[in-house]
Amino acid sequence: MGTFYTEKVVLVTGAGRGAGKLLAQAFAAQGASVAANDISPINVEPVVDAITAAGGRARAYLHDIAKKVDVQVMVNNISDDFGRIDILINCANVLLPTPILEVDEWDLHRVFEVNSIGTILVMQSVGRVMRAQGGGIIVNVVKIPANAPASFIASRAGLLAMSASLNTELSKFGVRVFAVSDENPLEAVLAGCR
Repeated sequence: MGTFYTEKVVLVTGAGRGAGKLLAQAFAAQGASVAANDISPINVEPVVDAITAAGGRARAYLHDIAKKVDVQVMVNNISDDFGRIDILINCANVLLPTPILEVDEWDLHRVFEVNSIGTILVMQSVGRVMRAQGGGIIVNVVKIPANAPASFIASRAGLLAMSASLNTELSKFGVRVFAVSDENPLEAVLAGCR
């Protein structure tokens, strides 16, 4: 276990798989306390168990980021459990392979509710915590695969531009916001949070 992020609390959304899982494990290996969010206990609980078995600190938070009340409960619980949130890594996303001419309304709503609105809701709630504590870092991991369906691209692409805008808006509170769109975001995120 490293010590670079010792005393830091890192919230990772979508920590049960993919980039979220890798980032949760990487921050824990660097000494951070990890608040691992995912909607599925089947995905995220083994991640938390592996981190704690390796001597790290992690807790699972099973909340749907597309729901404002869920997000606020999660952020309150993390603040109660760890006392602060230093870094937010937004990885949660829904990728449905359905072509735009075939996707149904419910699925389309779910893609945008998680990928766009949910990410914004988490940034809003965590941003308030960071403002109160005097600073923090927010990272939006926005990988868009070359063969991604149009609905996924539309739901994620706006976060790239919004991250720069939010960085300007929140910098006066000591909060830095940036997006990472690398196919393998691990190194870029870790470097950007140092």
